[in-house]
Amino acid sequence: MVLNWNGKDLLEKFLPALVKYSSEAQVYVADNASTDDSVNSVRQNFPTIKLIEIPENLGYAGGYNFALEKVPEDLFILLNSDVEVTENWLSPLLDHFEKNPKTAVAQPKIKDYYKPDYFEYAGAAGGFIDSMAYPFCRGRIFQEIEKDTGQYDDDCTIFWASGACLCIRKTVFQKVGRLDETYFAHQEEIDLCWRVQRAGYEVKYLGQSQVFHMGGATLSSQNTKKTFLNFRNSLFNLAKNKPAVAAFFSVFARLILDSAAFFYFLIEGKPKHSWTVIEAHFSFYRNLPDIIKKRNIFKQKFRPSSRVGCIIWLYFCVRKKQYRQL
Repeated sequence: MVLNWNGKDLLEKFLPALVKYSSEAQVYVADNASTDDSVNSVRQNFPTIKLIEIPENLGYAGGYNFALEKVPEDLFILLNSDVEVTENWLSPLLDHFEKNPKTAVAQPKIKDYYKPDYFEYAGAAGGFIDSMAYPFCRGRIFQEIEKDTGQYDDDCTIFWASGACLCIRKTVFQKVGRLDETYFAHQEEIDLCWRVQRAGYEVKYLGQSQVFHMGGATLSSQNTKKTFLNFRNSLFNLAKNKPAVAAFFSVFARLILDSAAFFYFLIEGKPKHSWTVIEAHFSFYRNLPDIIKKRNIFKQKFRPSSRVGCIIWLYFCVRKKQYRQL
């Protein structure tokens, strides 16, 4: 399923390959109340695609929750509108899910549409988090992105799969409570994957499946809203999923580290982003009572998929720039 918001040009660019290389699946487009004639374009140009119209823009989480309620298939693939799939991208995913009932979520190798030899920021070769919920990937740590030389052609267990191309079993999606709409967008897939693991399932990266992600088509890295959502939502992840005492100390540590980010943005000449970090924390504290209510759906258990304590320390101080150096 492709979630769309005012992405007519992207749909017309990437849907032909999706239809061509996805004969084993029913392709859906869920439209988040677009105003750019996306709906008419899909109807006229892609008759085999099923269209789900959402009455208002519910964001990534709300949009998918609304649309997936109307989908009868047993396996969902959440695909960004700016992703180009490749020939045989789907078979490794379907084969793995058929043979591995413990797998609930998976992602393919995600590479850069503009630099095809390199991994793409949002997912790369599978996601992880450190002890304070800062995300990083095999193939990407902060802004350091690796070239794909075949080093991650394997299948492996990861902590989170990228929302740019995320495959999940319908039964598990419903069991763990779907996507959390408080997030609106960004990092809700990390929360979802964390809950999936707490429920006893596995999250996988499948290196024989490959897609190309344009990235930043909805919100660029220079957009303060993206900064706000990433900082706030990673705090949500801690408060929802870590054991209570560990969550308290992690949030306190984040307050200190995010203060450093505040000054980092100032030094870089981005005062609006600095202020956004403060806004993110205030929004987190306002929403904290509701976040706490969402705890304890499953046994509280922090099960990191790597032994990384603080990725900020390793990256900026120890100068470890690649996943293999961690």
